[in-house]
Amino acid sequence: MNDVPSALPEAADDPGRHESEEQRDDRNLIELLQELRVASIGVQVLFGFLLSLPFTARFGRLGETQRQLYLVTVMLTVLAIAELAAPVAYHRMVFRQHKKARLVRTANTLIVCGLGTVALSLTGAVLLVASVLVSGLWVAMVGLCPVVMFLGLWVVLPLRGESERGPSD
Repeated sequence: MNDVPSALPEAADDPGRHESEEQRDDRNLIELLQELRVASIGVQVLFGFLLSLPFTARFGRLGETQRQLYLVTVMLTVLAIAELAAPVAYHRMVFRQHKKARLVRTANTLIVCGLGTVALSLTGAVLLVASVLVSGLWVAMVGLCPVVMFLGLWVVLPLRGESERGPSD
């Protein structure tokens, strides 16, 4: 570690980092875009899977409720793609306009919303599959599993970790 004091102030949201506001905005944007790459691949694969379903022989045997669930799941997946792609479009629209701090804040909100929508669309896909494979209470139990996983891993775990942080973290 380098113990030489920096002429740059510590970032308010990340003590110990010596970077300018512009450097922090650049770093935050790069981190957001890396996260988007991971999230967008999964939702695009789900979308491709969902688009292929109506062209299968078994799709015609789905009941009205299953078809409605399918359509809601497709639309949630489209919304998730739109929310996750929006920061990229936003960045292109404000490129070189010195609006990176606002872009990062807006992109963060869009990504959080997009991840929530991804969780809903994946839950819908699981429910649809469960409704074809099992019946009754099993459908609800299987459908509840992704909800519990997403809430636990995407909400509770990060918030729990935040509450456990000490002054040296």
